[in-house]
Amino acid sequence: MVQHLRSSQRQHHCTELMAVMDSLSTPHNIQITEVTCDSFRIAWEMPPQDAGRVTHYFIDLSRKEGGDPNRFKHRDVPTKLVAKAVPLPMAVRGHWFLSPRTEYCVAVQTAVRQPEGGDYLVSDWSQVVEFCTGDYAMVHLQQLLEKAKGASGRMLRFSVFYRNQHPDYFHYVRTVCGGVMYPALKDNSGSHGSPINGTLQGIFFSCNTEFDTGLPPNDSPYGPLRFQIPAGYLLNPSTCLYFADFYCMYTAYHYVILVLAPAGSEGDNFCRSRLPQLDLTDNPFLTYSPPQREGEEPVFCHTRDVILEVLFTEPVHLGQGTLVEISGHHQLMSQSTANAKKDPSCKVCNISVGR
Repeated sequence: MVQHLRSSQRQHHCTELMAVMDSLSTPHNIQITEVTCDSFRIAWEMPPQDAGRVTHYFIDLSRKEGGDPNRFKHRDVPTKLVAKAVPLPMAVRGHWFLSPRTEYCVAVQTAVRQPEGGDYLVSDWSQVVEFCTGDYAMVHLQQLLEKAKGASGRMLRFSVFYRNQHPDYFHYVRTVCGGVMYPALKDNSGSHGSPINGTLQGIFFSCNTEFDTGLPPNDSPYGPLRFQIPAGYLLNPSTCLYFADFYCMYTAYHYVILVLAPAGSEGDNFCRSRLPQLDLTDNPFLTYSPPQREGEEPVFCHTRDVILEVLFTEPVHLGQGTLVEISGHHQLMSQSTANAKKDPSCKVCNISVGR
């Protein structure tokens, strides 16, 4: 009787053990770390008995926008990524074309590959975890800068920065702001990963000129009134110049965004750790050359082959310049870059880590 009881207990224990071996616990406490614009590390917790026999990880990742983030697949359907088990946290880079500043949902399964037939014993899906990728890092902006350098051409002289707007804008500046144009938050136009999008405040100016006249163009997509300010007010030895973006909008035109920030200002402090700084006197986009002799004026030049958008980070008083009406008969609204989306297929202005 005692022997039969012990045999029954052993059989019950073996049955329980086989049941445990025929299942995997659900991964829990998912942790996402070291997130960049195109990579992240993922880790989770599982019992030691599972960790010792798991051979593969199944990872399902999707954009958060639209749809139900809990739409993950039935356990018998292959997932988007099957990876061999490695020590956690696992680096995820290059498996998907991740976009900067984008919210994603991720869930994981663990699996044991069976020796016969190659089938998998899999766990249930973990909870869905959300995270957001980061901005371009300095190394990515350096790559974008090199692309922009390749598109820049001959330098042309200019003498004024200018800003076109509608009459209502300048009326508001005069009557409400005391004649001062204050910096506004940069929109999300251009490269999605640019660190200045939605974070840096500034006032946009242009400096591009017609190659045959040396003067600003007569047309503008932004309005019929033009504020012009002598170039030296914004571009001088006490100003720092930064490269911020290079993009196009499904057209032949390419745009370069530069930031001008007085040295030591809040804008300068923001840019210094995030954007490549350019030499004021030697770069392919926008230069200041000091006077060579007493009585001479500085020389200012801009590149001819890309359209420059210059973001100045400090307030500007209308009294520092003049307001004129442009003579163009059409407003070229298709050239407006307000909230413009970058062409992700352009080989000239895209790098391999996202748009």
